Amino acid sequence: MFSSGAISRTWKAAAIKAPLRTFAQATAGSARKVQMSNFEKDQHINYQRIEDNLAIPMTLAEKIVYGHLDDAHNQDIERGKSYLKLRPDRVACQDATAQMALLQFMSAGLPNVAVPSTVHCDHLIEAQVGGAKDLSRAKDINKEVYDFLSTSCAKYGLGFWRPGSGIIHQIILENYAFPGGLMIGTDSHTPNAGGLGMVAIGVGGADAVDVMADIPWELKCPKVIGVKLTGQMSGWTSAKDIILKVAGILTVKGGTGAIVEYFGPGVDTLSCTGMATICNMGAEIGATTSVFPYNSRMSDYLKATTRPYIAEWADSFQHNLKADA
Repeated sequence: MFSSGAISRTWKAAAIKAPLRTFAQATAGSARKVQMSNFEKDQHINYQRIEDNLAIPMTLAEKIVYGHLDDAHNQDIERGKSYLKLRPDRVACQDATAQMALLQFMSAGLPNVAVPSTVHCDHLIEAQVGGAKDLSRAKDINKEVYDFLSTSCAKYGLGFWRPGSGIIHQIILENYAFPGGLMIGTDSHTPNAGGLGMVAIGVGGADAVDVMADIPWELKCPKVIGVKLTGQMSGWTSAKDIILKVAGILTVKGGTGAIVEYFGPGVDTLSCTGMATICNMGAEIGATTSVFPYNSRMSDYLKATTRPYIAEWADSFQHNLKADA
């Protein structure tokens, strides 16, 4: 599955202070508005921002991160040193960390969150007896918390997924993740959305508040670790074997300060959920996040989860949803 040069690090600093570039194929449809999810029809995917911010050949991780810069012209960029000011597309919070995040947001005095945001009630459910009984017990013990979260979400324009809805990462993958997007989430396994071509980064509640309050989010400019996948898996293997192999090479801290970017012909042999599993477990090697390039498997998944309009839009923008040659 791995080429002989499977893991490669690039430490060279990148700079994008060249004139902006614009591709005719993207500009032609730049006025089109494609909704971000089935639940947020008034929020739209902004691929043109990525297009406008790019000026030199880049990896996919760089395209997405630099494509979300708050001020691309004046931003200093040096991997591992510079602090980037970014504008994420959305925020996701699990119920344990959402409590303090929402209390802090309230102190900002704003009527609504600045970007699409959701709260998912899954972390406070303890596994003790069985699904139904554990859920009922959680609703009883955490009633005050759930009432606070649901009413706060209703007041400030956040999406609320009540206890029993499912695990936050799967809900995001099925409903909110999209190729080329930048998302922060208050959970270490937020990178799961990288299986759908999204740069999704786990953060603390204070970071989430900044984004919800329309303040640029700061991130130390990540390094990039490339993993080239070749060949295909046998019937006795799964996507988990790939990330276990990567973890064996990098160890539990080898991905620290870096985005792990997968590429190569082997990528097309993986399912979208398989890619999500690999990105999810990238947290175990300390990576900032992990990401896969947009392909037909992602398109199929978007269509299967009733988001064909995003697949069509991503197809027309796929030149910037993969690394440059």
